[in-house]
Amino acid sequence: MEKQYSVAIHPSPEIIAQIKGMKDQLAGEVGWFHSRNSVAHITICEFKTTDKELDAVKKQLAKLCATLSPVTVHLDGFGNFYNPKNGKYAFFIAPDEESKAALKPIMKRFHNALPVKTFHHSDEAHLSIGRGLTPEKLKKAEKMFTTINESFLCDGIVLRMLDMTIQQFRVIDTFEFKGNPQPESIQGTLF
Repeated sequence: MEKQYSVAIHPSPEIIAQIKGMKDQLAGEVGWFHSRNSVAHITICEFKTTDKELDAVKKQLAKLCATLSPVTVHLDGFGNFYNPKNGKYAFFIAPDEESKAALKPIMKRFHNALPVKTFHHSDEAHLSIGRGLTPEKLKKAEKMFTTINESFLCDGIVLRMLDMTIQQFRVIDTFEFKGNPQPESIQGTLF
C-alpha cells in the first residue's frame, strides 16, 4: 500500500517553537485554519510510495545530501499566496533574497532526482503560518505579524510521512548535508 511522504527543511527548534506560538496567536484571533497544527517547515516535494520503494528513496536522499553544504537562512519578512482554486490565501514567513537564492538550487536538486514520481514541488522557500485563509483572516494575520528577524542553519532535510491518525506529517528520518564534492566516476584498474 502506498503512503504519502514529504521532503522538507526544518528550521531550528527555537524557530519551530516561535512559529507554533504565532499559529496559536492567529488561531486565537481567527479560529481554526489549514496548517494550524503543522510543524514549521519548508516543503521541498511530496510523493507517494510503498514501503518496499522507500529504501531506494532514502538511499537517494542520503546520496544527494552528501554533496550539499549547509547554508544560513535569514527570515526577514512575510508574504502571501493566493489559491485561485479555492479563493483563499496562505500567509507565510519569507527568507531574504540571498537565502532564497541559496535554497532554490538545493530544493531543485530533489525535485526530479528521486526514484519515485513527485506530485508536488515547491520552488519558493517559505514557512507557512496559515493556509486556507479568507481575505478577512489574511488581513488579521498581516496586522498581527509585521516584523521578523531570525536566522537558522539549514544543514539537512527531513523525510516526513503523513500520519493518517493525526492528519499531519511526522518526521521519520533526517539527512545531514555533508558538503562532500560531487563523486566522480572512478574507473577500475586491474593492478
